[in-house]
Amino acid sequence: MKCILLCAGYATRLYPLTENYPKALLEIEDGKPLLNYTMEQIDVLDEIDEVFLITNERFQDCFQEWVNGLNIRKPITIINDHTKNNDDRLGAIGDIQYTINSQNIYDDVFIILGDNLFDFDLKQLLDFYHEKEAPVVGGQYENDRDLLTRLGVIEADENYKIVGFQEKPSTPKGNIKSFGIYLYPKHVISVLKQYLEEGNKPDAPGYFLSYLYQKEPVYVFPFDGNWFDVGNHEALEEVRALYNKKKCN
Repeated sequence: MKCILLCAGYATRLYPLTENYPKALLEIEDGKPLLNYTMEQIDVLDEIDEVFLITNERFQDCFQEWVNGLNIRKPITIINDHTKNNDDRLGAIGDIQYTINSQNIYDDVFIILGDNLFDFDLKQLLDFYHEKEAPVVGGQYENDRDLLTRLGVIEADENYKIVGFQEKPSTPKGNIKSFGIYLYPKHVISVLKQYLEEGNKPDAPGYFLSYLYQKEPVYVFPFDGNWFDVGNHEALEEVRALYNKKKCN
């Protein structure tokens, strides 16, 4: 199983902090970058044998320096998608396909957005994936309707099978938020290629999810725990305050 970390965004809402530095490497507590929390979880998942981190021309050196200082077991390959600014970015789906093509991947893939922060156990999602023997995405129940309008929203039946998906809907139909964790069996790689060849949007991963669940069963695993979208200055400061408070306690 391969892991793909999506870190090619430019995080313009966090300027000037991210003009020349990636959001995923911003410090949360005591010099610990945001992405380290995710890597600590990935490193203990025995099924993942290799990690691919895709970034852009501007941040490649930053991530390479970060990798050189990591103390983890798994090999990490930094991939440059050769974009240079927010206007020529490939989009998350485009970056997934670029990684698959450039590294000749044909394996199950664990895809994670590199700029989110969460404290739930990814092993739970892996176990659910093996139980369902089908594509699985991470989700969480959410009662804040205003928040749901800014996220991908999943509708699921009593067996957690996805029956609907909306990307940033003005009127959410479901109550499960999707936050960028996807576990796809290797046959989905050919479906992804077909999706892009048909001219569909290469942007948010939720667009592909919406396409996939209409072709085959896809399930959502509703996590318990905390998840934070560190998307702007206010959110970053809130997360820093929370994690430093936890340490003090």
